[in-house]
Amino acid sequence: MLRDRFLDSSAIWGLLVGAAALFLGLLVGYPIVYNLVMSVQEVTLGNLPSFSRPWVGLDNYRALLADPLFWLVAKNTLIFTVVNVAAQFVLGLGLALYFQLTFPASAFLRGLVLVGWMLPPLVIGAVWKWLLGSDGGFVNYALQSLGLINSRIFWLSDPGLSLIAVTMANIWFGVPFNMILLAAGLAGIPNDIYEAAALDGAGRGRRFIWITMPMLRPTIYALLSLSTVYTLRAFDLIYTMTHGGPLDSSNIFPVWSYRISFELFDFGGGAAIATAMFVVVLVVALAYVRSVNAERPT
Repeated sequence: MLRDRFLDSSAIWGLLVGAAALFLGLLVGYPIVYNLVMSVQEVTLGNLPSFSRPWVGLDNYRALLADPLFWLVAKNTLIFTVVNVAAQFVLGLGLALYFQLTFPASAFLRGLVLVGWMLPPLVIGAVWKWLLGSDGGFVNYALQSLGLINSRIFWLSDPGLSLIAVTMANIWFGVPFNMILLAAGLAGIPNDIYEAAALDGAGRGRRFIWITMPMLRPTIYALLSLSTVYTLRAFDLIYTMTHGGPLDSSNIFPVWSYRISFELFDFGGGAAIATAMFVVVLVVALAYVRSVNAERPT
């Protein structure tokens, strides 16, 4: 048939691959290159619509490193990322193991946990802003009702607590994603292995350490990489809750990039932060690919 001969020809496959490559190049490649070019230019509101912009080389990067705010934002970003990735993994693994058990309403509860993950980060941020509000917030009301605190806690306006507040909210938001991936990994482990280990006298703890965790290793690598990437680009939730304040106590690199670009209108400086974050994300992705390749049998 003419149609089969056409589909089997190398020309059609080359056309399809070329179209996909062009689409990815326009959708992904162009914004990356454009942002990289902006990071070495002086881009303001005056010259933003045109492409006639002065080249400043690495001055935008030097200015960011010389900014006293840089090290505070770097510390906030590191704490926020490490705590979120670790807590989301531990809680997600606990929920995945829990929902492996058979009990009434397990499917309903599993779906209830996933509801939070399906909501937009802006909505999550607004809900948590209400929950942690100093005036009429549910968390303060509950803690005072239980007698755990005597006065209101200013979760969002206290510089010592704001980073904790946004971290709690982001952990809650990311746990269902971790649970889904880990549950999928657990479902792929054959029950025969557990049964054989149980016959040999291995208890639940030993089966978890010597069977579950090693066989979950590829899933864990993928999950930790994705969680790190998602946490590093967190913006909506933090900006909704605290705008990076007060006194930049909850400011992280994505929020700082936005504020430099759209509040100070230094688009070159904002692009420099975004480029640096892209490099960090790329390093995380390459580390994941290398770990997966190392796991493959030679």
